[in-house]
Amino acid sequence: MYEFIGKNSLISSINHSTSNIAIIPARGGSKRIPRKNIKNFLGKPIIAYSIEAALKSQLFDEVMVSTDDAEIAEIARSCGANVPFARSTENANDFATTVDVLVEVLEAYKKLGKAFEIGCCIYPTAPFVSAETLQKAFDLLQSQKLDSVYPVQKFSFPPQRGVIFQENKLRWQNPENAQVRSQDLTPLYHDAGQFYFFQTEKLLKNRSILTENTSGIVISEMDAHDIDNEEDWAVAEFKYRIQSKI
Repeated sequence: MYEFIGKNSLISSINHSTSNIAIIPARGGSKRIPRKNIKNFLGKPIIAYSIEAALKSQLFDEVMVSTDDAEIAEIARSCGANVPFARSTENANDFATTVDVLVEVLEAYKKLGKAFEIGCCIYPTAPFVSAETLQKAFDLLQSQKLDSVYPVQKFSFPPQRGVIFQENKLRWQNPENAQVRSQDLTPLYHDAGQFYFFQTEKLLKNRSILTENTSGIVISEMDAHDIDNEEDWAVAEFKYRIQSKI
């Protein structure tokens, strides 16, 4: 099921009491942005930002990339990540979920005699992720004894006051909120699309990242950007330049 495509050593002296792994899922078959996971983002492959943040955080015994692509594997290793085995064909298609990939990785490591208490899935196209944000989420996961933690962002406009098209006319989605002041509506948040910290035992049991014992850290609109198409990419680079003052 697994083809072993090489291995390199990572950080050996990490100051924590648990055994932790960072998993960066990066398949080769992206369609809307070809070769998205290794596309140049302001001077280096975008996956490099995720790998560097994970290594800089000093939280992980293992920083690995799960991929089916030899070029991605080579770049990942050059950035300091480990690629001990290739992703299986069944989890390299458009229908495999993030959880499917995480479970596969954890089970493959078990076959190698390695088990981890805490995992963190970091997406390869998350250049805004930082070691500091990872450390904050890790501390929250442990201090509150949570199943999982991930960053969220507040919707800039209240979704409760959204409109829809009906027969080519605009209508309130929730008419009862039409006259409610925005500040009186419950704030809603969305996944920032950067990373998920989780207790591996809980993930393997529930096959879900979001449980009744999940919490989040709120980050600003400038601290993340979802990249689905070329316009998103351009906006993300613009925001990153502002954040980094470059």
